Amino acid sequence: MAGIEKDVIRAHAIVNAVKYNGKANQGAVLAGLFAEGLEKKNIKNVMPDIMQVLREVNELSLEHQMEELKNLKKKISKREIREGLPVLENAHKGKVVLRFAPFPSGPLHIGNTRQLVLNSEYSKMYDGKIIVVMDDTIGSEAKPIEPKAYDLIEEGINWMGVKYSKKLVYKSDRLDIYYPYAEELISKGYMYVCSCDNEIMREEKAKGIECSCRNLHADEHMKRWKKMFKAKEGEYCVRLKTSMSDPDPAFRDRVMFRVSERKHPRTHHKYRVYPLLDFSWAIDDHLLKVTHIIRGKELMMETRVEKFIWDIFGWEYPEVVHTGHLIIEGVKLSKSKGASEVKSGEYEGWNDPRLWSLQSLKDRGILPAAIEEFIVGQGVRKSDSTVPVDILYTLNKKLIEDSSRYFFIPNPVEIKINGTPELVAKMPLHPVKQVGVRRYKTNQLFYIPRDDFDLMGNRDYRLMHLLNFKASQIAKAKPREFSFISADPDDSLDVKYMQWLPGDADNIDVEIVMPDGSKVLGIGEEKLRKLKVDSIIQFERFGFVKLNKIEKNKLVFFFAHN
Repeated sequence: MAGIEKDVIRAHAIVNAVKYNGKANQGAVLAGLFAEGLEKKNIKNVMPDIMQVLREVNELSLEHQMEELKNLKKKISKREIREGLPVLENAHKGKVVLRFAPFPSGPLHIGNTRQLVLNSEYSKMYDGKIIVVMDDTIGSEAKPIEPKAYDLIEEGINWMGVKYSKKLVYKSDRLDIYYPYAEELISKGYMYVCSCDNEIMREEKAKGIECSCRNLHADEHMKRWKKMFKAKEGEYCVRLKTSMSDPDPAFRDRVMFRVSERKHPRTHHKYRVYPLLDFSWAIDDHLLKVTHIIRGKELMMETRVEKFIWDIFGWEYPEVVHTGHLIIEGVKLSKSKGASEVKSGEYEGWNDPRLWSLQSLKDRGILPAAIEEFIVGQGVRKSDSTVPVDILYTLNKKLIEDSSRYFFIPNPVEIKINGTPELVAKMPLHPVKQVGVRRYKTNQLFYIPRDDFDLMGNRDYRLMHLLNFKASQIAKAKPREFSFISADPDDSLDVKYMQWLPGDADNIDVEIVMPDGSKVLGIGEEKLRKLKVDSIIQFERFGFVKLNKIEKNKLVFFFAHN
């Protein structure tokens, strides 16, 4: 879509303004427009219209906005603008059953949290329920189960505030349930036990050639089925008998069960024969009475296989909604890859910001409400969508913008400002909210950031909330002499503002972990010592941070965003 009509922009602005007490937010409106089909490459073209509409809407009274919201459908021809998600087909209040089924290869990250949030929103919309199923049959050599992921996933779901059925379901506890259904399909000729080499079978499937095992008598397949439970890995597999002339080779005689000799984190070596996703879900969606399935479009083949099995048993289909990938610009997401980097020591833990896990987002100060609004704002579409991460940051900033402000001096340099009298700085904890001030006595010694020091020229400066001073060059390279001018702000001076800390105060060492895993070191003001772990604050001229750890004389923060 090349552009977005102004009426559509206004509709999203009005909806957002009414929701948030009269003030529409640029990030929320942009998120809604992405769901309408706005592409990143066209943001610059549509941004002037967005800003104009935001000004117009935010100047209206809340009463006027609410009145316009009532008439929104009249103002936009042939369009239904409503907040939230599209309706689910065949959904009835109180009867919707959804399931969220993470594979425990690592913690939830912001990408696969999309399915969690969508399930949660639809559950609330229809007074339904969510069943959380750990999809932990066995995994693969390339993508194994990570034992710690069970707790990490549950922790992430609870942090997001999603309400689900009290008891978690584990696929690894249900293997004995699947076996009788497998035996029924084998005995009736719908599945067969194959001993063919995988590579040969793959080639024959591509050519539409039936393997020699396919037409053996059902009794022989039942004998093979029993042998599987003592067979070596790769010796047998169970295939679903579909048409070998199907246009899609991937659908032809897909594997439903296989042998694995690997140790399972929960059941150890109790089982050797494991179902694949297609088969286990065909059975579980029926037994768990799931009415609606929300899953990624990469599982469309699995959906087709499940429907094939449901038809064999004569079971009613759940409604299936496939979603495209939510691609967040500049963010690489992989549960299993992230897990390997944690275990190798490349990442510093499950909350390493490079993981984009819910644990890392929590420690950065990204709130669940921002994640939820960010995901819901993208809607439900089959097509992939690429969204700037700044949308998430804008939504989160709106939630934490009342945080207290403090000074942080990265890579500090000490300077002496000659002629400075003893002063008391009174610095507000917030530029607008009346939430108190910090007071510091000062003399002639101050710390300023190295970057500011290196760029200083022969001109006037102001230490924020304190004094004006002059930097004078006595050498060609850098200024080396500083002199006091005045304490009060002076509009006649052309000053550049600078953060600072007193040279003789009880400042504290600060470490800030950035989203790319790098660390910024410096000092912070002594009032930071009163903070508690998990406090979210803003370092002026630096950004929002969350206190992660208190050490003996050092505070460790995670950077959230600007």
